[in-house]
Amino acid sequence: MWFEKLGLRPDASPSRQHPAAPSTRAGKPERSRSIACVSALVVLTAASVALAALGHPTPWQTGLQDAGSPVMENIIWFHNLLLIVITLITVVVLVLLVWVMVRFNQRAHPAPSRTTHRTSLEVAWTVIPIAILVFIAVPSFRLLFLEQNIPPADVTVKATGKQWYWSYGYPDQGKFEFDSLMIQDKDLKPDQPRLLSVDNEMVVPVDKIVRVQVTGSDVIHSFAVPSFGIKIDAIPGRLNETWFKATKEGIYYGQCSELCGKNHAFMPIAVRVVSDSDFNAWLEDAKKKYARGDDSLPRALAARESAKAE
Repeated sequence: MWFEKLGLRPDASPSRQHPAAPSTRAGKPERSRSIACVSALVVLTAASVALAALGHPTPWQTGLQDAGSPVMENIIWFHNLLLIVITLITVVVLVLLVWVMVRFNQRAHPAPSRTTHRTSLEVAWTVIPIAILVFIAVPSFRLLFLEQNIPPADVTVKATGKQWYWSYGYPDQGKFEFDSLMIQDKDLKPDQPRLLSVDNEMVVPVDKIVRVQVTGSDVIHSFAVPSFGIKIDAIPGRLNETWFKATKEGIYYGQCSELCGKNHAFMPIAVRVVSDSDFNAWLEDAKKKYARGDDSLPRALAARESAKAE
């Protein structure tokens, strides 16, 4: 009956009618939604870390890209170490603040202490931070030495930053140079990432020391490939150097990391790591395809300029 649905008794007077007791099921949908939201957040956070890929960024990624070189492996290890250190420091400071607020408030401690100093405490808050800094400095200096001390190279590549593309040459392999421009959206293939794919990739062999000489031809650029752990400025009139040793075959992407003009965001870097045999085959083909004459102008660029003139 309608009065039973309203929780009313048929024999009760209007003044004595009581609403039905709230159902315990009413709050379950809200609790279920809350649990679902929290679970989704946890899964999303875990998945974002797991989605970190080798050589390129991934959607919803929060961690660093997977290491593709020994330098990047050390960078990730040092990053994780510092994350533990700063987390411990934050927790200790938070506990001290809470303890002081609870232990020394006016209600719990009506007669404040008139202590002006304590030698042991002053020594502790001086020695402990110094010890933490020394603990951090040792692996930090070791990592800096690994990055800056360039070992004898197996392959040397010269990367020249231009507005807004990169040119690559192999000084020890012959007189050839080629330009690397971003592929436009309309020309992308299904397996090519947008804003990162180029028409001519820099090619290097796997498990070999690659020295990268970086300079700029017009304004300051920056050569950066996250999975290799390298980032160095390309400055006109100056030759900077860095190095990497790719441990896995594949394509590794990077971008210019110095604001260099209106098309700064469209200046990607693509490094293809191949086996020794594939690299030697590519090298022989590149010497013919990108060979330059005595005027030191790459054939690809000369053809492009002549096409524009026509």
